[in-house]
Amino acid sequence: MTSFPPDFVWGAATASYQIEGAVAEDGRHPSIWDTFAHTAGAILDGTTGDVACDHYHRFAEDIAILADLGLTAYRFSIGWPRVLPDGAGAVNQPGLDFYRRIAETCLEHGVTPWATLYHWDLPQPLEDAGGWLSRDTAGRFADYAATTASALGDVVSHWITLNEPWCSAFLGYAAGVHAPGKSLGVEAAKAAHHLLLGHGEAVQALRAADAEATVGITVNLYSIRAATDSAADREAARRADAQGNRLFLDPVLLGRYPEDAIADLGLQDWFAEHSADLPVISAPIDFMGINYYSRQTFAAPADGVFGTPGVVSAAPGSENLQLVDTGAPTTAMGWEVHPDGLVDVVEMVHQRAPGLPVYITENGAAYEDVVGPDGTVDDSERRLYYELHVDACRLAIERGMALKGYFAWSLLDNFEWAFGFSRRFGIVYVDYDTQQRIVKNSGLWFKEFLAS
Repeated sequence: MTSFPPDFVWGAATASYQIEGAVAEDGRHPSIWDTFAHTAGAILDGTTGDVACDHYHRFAEDIAILADLGLTAYRFSIGWPRVLPDGAGAVNQPGLDFYRRIAETCLEHGVTPWATLYHWDLPQPLEDAGGWLSRDTAGRFADYAATTASALGDVVSHWITLNEPWCSAFLGYAAGVHAPGKSLGVEAAKAAHHLLLGHGEAVQALRAADAEATVGITVNLYSIRAATDSAADREAARRADAQGNRLFLDPVLLGRYPEDAIADLGLQDWFAEHSADLPVISAPIDFMGINYYSRQTFAAPADGVFGTPGVVSAAPGSENLQLVDTGAPTTAMGWEVHPDGLVDVVEMVHQRAPGLPVYITENGAAYEDVVGPDGTVDDSERRLYYELHVDACRLAIERGMALKGYFAWSLLDNFEWAFGFSRRFGIVYVDYDTQQRIVKNSGLWFKEFLAS
C-alpha cells in the first residue's frame, strides 16, 4: 500500500460567515449572506449566522483543537466585509487585525494558514451595484485581494481566490437558493464569467503583492455518470458535466470555454464578445483546489426533450434532467457516497494540467450527530466516510496524480447556508447554546491516523 508523502498536507477547512458570528463588531458591514439569512423563508430552520460558532472570539480555542488533532493546515476564509466594509474604499484595520491574529495563532501551533479570499460573503453595497452580474465587481475583488495580501503577506503565503464559483453563480443567481437569492436563468452564466475574471485579476494582484505567494482557486467538481449507455442519458450526463465541471475548469486551465456548454446556454455571442478576458482568467496558478462530496448520475428528461437554452446545473433536473438514485448510501444532505468519484475529479485536473498540484480543499459529510450520555459523539458513519475518501486519495497518488493535500470539511459544525443549523458537517461538535466544543470520534480518528 502506498504511503502518503511526508510533505502531504493534512488540514481542516471553515468559512467566515458560517462560523465567525460578530456580524456587526469592529467595523464589519453586512454581506449578501447577512441580507439573505434575514429574509423570511430563505433559511430552512429560520436561523442566521449572526452568532454561528462565535469563532470571532473563540478562534484560539478552535485552532488549538485543530493542532491537537495533528492537522497541520487551517483553511479559513477572509470576510470581504470585514476588510472593506463597503466593498471598496476605506480599509477596516480591525478586520485585518483579526485575520492576522488567526494566522499568527496558526503559526504558533505549527499550523500553516491557507486563506480563501472569497467564500460567498460579497459586501452588500457591491450587490446593490450589480453584484457578480457586473464586470466592475471583478475589479473590486482584485483591489480587495491586493489590499489583503499587502497587509497579511508576511503571515499568509497560501491563497485561494474563489471558493466554488459554480455555487456563487448558479445557486445565487439562477436557482435563487443561495445569496443573493435571484432566479435569472442563463443570465447567471455571466456572473460565472465575472467571477472567473475576478479570479484572474486577483491572481495578478496577489503576485504583485508577494511574488513568492502560492496561489490557486477552489472549484467544486462532481463525478458525473449517465444512468445508462443510451444516447439520451449520455447527452444528459454531457450537459451536466459541461456546466457543472468544464465551464469552470477549462477557462482556468485551458484558456477556453467548452463550446458545448456555451451552446447549451445559448450565449455564444456574449461569450465571444468577452473572449479577450480568457488570457486573464487562465493566468498560471500554483495549484487547483477541489471540493468533492459526491457523484451524480443523470438520465434524460422523462419526455425525451432537452430544454434549450437552459441552466442544467443550477439545481439537478432544472432542465428536466433526472438525477438518478443509484442505491448507494447517502448522507444527511441526500448526497450519495462514492469515494471513487474523488479519484475521477482529481483525474479531470490531471488530464488538463498534468503535474499541477491538486489539493482536496473540502471533503466531508453531514450526519445526525447526538451527544451520548458519556459526553462523546460517536459519528461512525462520518468516520467511515473519511476512511474511504482518504483511501481514495491514496489511490489517486498511486495512479501518478499530483495530489498534494487534503482538508476535511469541516473543522466545526456550523451555519450550513440555506440549511441553517439543521445539518452538521464538523469533526468537532458545537453546542450552539453554550458554544461548547466536543471532538467527535471522526476527529479522534484523524488524530490516531495522523499519529500513526
